[in-house]
Amino acid sequence: MPTIPRISGHRFFFYSLEGNEPPHVHIEHGDRVAKFWLSPVQLVESFGFRSHELSRLRMLVLENRAAFLEAWDEHFNGEA
Repeated sequence: MPTIPRISGHRFFFYSLEGNEPPHVHIEHGDRVAKFWLSPVQLVESFGFRSHELSRLRMLVLENRAAFLEAWDEHFNGEA
């Protein structure tokens, strides 16, 4: 389960067996989790986060989208 560096106390990661899904990122903070598609950036699911937190997370995903896509491609396609 590759972890992308933490941002604002949130762990951004993806599971190694999810390469058959469109590029996305999971976000974890404590017992709260969310999943966002990366193209286009869209919330897929969330457990425990409040709506204002999800808005902030979406902004973090948008700001870091290029790095997340690069990490996804590097891990699943061997590209960088």
